[in-house]
Amino acid sequence: MASPRTESPLALKRRARKINRILGETYPYAHCELDFRNAWELLVATVLSAQTTDLRVNQTTPGLFSKYPKPEDLAGADPADVEDLIRPTGFFRAKTRSITKLAAAIVHDHGGRVPGTLEEMVQLPGVGRKTAFVVLGNACACDESVTAGQSHGAKVCTPFGVPGITVDTHFMRLARRWRWTGSDDPVKIEAEVAEIFPKSEWTMLSHRVIFHGRRICHARKPACGACPITHLCPSYGEGETDPEKARKLLKYEKGGLPGQRLNPPPGYPGRPALPWAPPPHRTMTPERRGRTPGTNHSNERRGRTPETNPRNERRGRTLETNHSNERRGRAAGTNPGNEPVHRSRCEPRGANDAH
Repeated sequence: MASPRTESPLALKRRARKINRILGETYPYAHCELDFRNAWELLVATVLSAQTTDLRVNQTTPGLFSKYPKPEDLAGADPADVEDLIRPTGFFRAKTRSITKLAAAIVHDHGGRVPGTLEEMVQLPGVGRKTAFVVLGNACACDESVTAGQSHGAKVCTPFGVPGITVDTHFMRLARRWRWTGSDDPVKIEAEVAEIFPKSEWTMLSHRVIFHGRRICHARKPACGACPITHLCPSYGEGETDPEKARKLLKYEKGGLPGQRLNPPPGYPGRPALPWAPPPHRTMTPERRGRTPGTNHSNERRGRTPETNPRNERRGRTLETNHSNERRGRAAGTNPGNEPVHRSRCEPRGANDAH
């Protein structure tokens, strides 16, 4: 990969802002892909999204929030019960400790309400800059909001209003492919990208880049032939460049598939995701394998019965005899090699070893 500064800073800024404008036209519906109704739910969902997909989190959190809707409820919950509820997200024991400590901190230090500043958010257990920016850039200060900017009757919810760049794995990968940065450090990536774009664009820029990374610019095989910014991408050609083959790599609404949210916001052109259903438990009984108890069909196909083994018969053996023992002068029920040998510590070896 070439150095991210081979072009002038001005040329880099112009190219990056063109990419952002095209992504805005490609994804006018870009949004946070976690289902939530208020800041508390978005905060917990973001913590649970580590090392798993937003889809799996969205399929899991309805059961969690129906039983523990508020921080006070989760702070006093039985950890074993919480573990069972969030088990599908993976690392459920560590995540249970994180969200219960998080709930207790919000109850004890903030009166049960999610704080609205970056400084307060990053002081919460398990909350870093990425999680804080997700909540502060997308949730509302009111407890009953569905998403920022939507209304509840005569009341219109307003977001916390704290813009931020969410440097997740998709944003990091694409920022490096587009030569916006050459760093692997999320904090440095955030700082370098923040120099390119105005602060008012930070939140929506994050959504657009993440949408593009999930749908077209994949980690292992990007769909370069279906990408709208090929003329601006210095990494064009790393993936499939044939348009027909590239279209088969598209995901979610771009590929005609359901999205990640069970309750997508208005204007989303794709289909909602389906609730998660655990696979049925299947016990492999002999009947399921087409066998009846007491039979072994593999033996029957070989012409054997449970009482006989032609391999032994070909060797002149019966079930009662073992010719290998007979050749060694042993009786069928004895094995002198297993009998202990007794001799004194000073007795020379071999004195009692004859059999």
